[in-house]
Amino acid sequence: MRLDSYVDGTRVGRVTKYMNKKQCLLVLLMVGLAAVYAVFFTDWFQPRTLRIHHTSRPRGFAMRARRDLPPPTVFGFDESCRLTEIKVVPLAGFQTNQNVLPLWHLISDSNSVPVEAFTYGQMIRGMKPAIKGTHPASLEPNTTYRLFVVAGNVKGEHDFEMGHK
Repeated sequence: MRLDSYVDGTRVGRVTKYMNKKQCLLVLLMVGLAAVYAVFFTDWFQPRTLRIHHTSRPRGFAMRARRDLPPPTVFGFDESCRLTEIKVVPLAGFQTNQNVLPLWHLISDSNSVPVEAFTYGQMIRGMKPAIKGTHPASLEPNTTYRLFVVAGNVKGEHDFEMGHK
C-alpha cells in the first residue's frame, strides 16, 4: 500500500493534502523563529520581580527634638501589591552566611492589605512578626542592608545604605 493519495484526479504527496514540502518547511522555520524571538527578546518566560526603590526623608518639625534618630527609610514599588514577607538583613552578614538573623522580619498571617510604600519598622495590616514579640532592630549609619520582599509568587530584593547621623 502506498502512502500517496489522489484528490480530484491529481496525486498529492505524503506531507499534507494542501502544502508541499517547501511550504511546510517555511512554516516550520517561521514558527521556530517566532519561538526564538519570544524566548530571547521578550520577558514572557522570565520570572516576575518586584522593582523596589527607597528614600530617606527628614523627620517633620515636631520630631526635630530627637536629633539622635536617623531619618526614616521609606521603600516603594511601581505598583501596589499584597506582601507576604518582608525581611531586612545586614548585607555583609548575608554574604558570608545566608541564614543570618534578620533585623526586621514580617510575614503575612492571612491576607495583607495592598501597599505601594512602607517605612522600615512599620507594622503593615495583615502582617505580623515572624517570631512573636520581636521588634525591628535599629539600623546603623554607614552600613549596607538588603531588603527581601515577597508578594505571592513575585520576589524582589534591594540593597540600601543608611546615611550619616
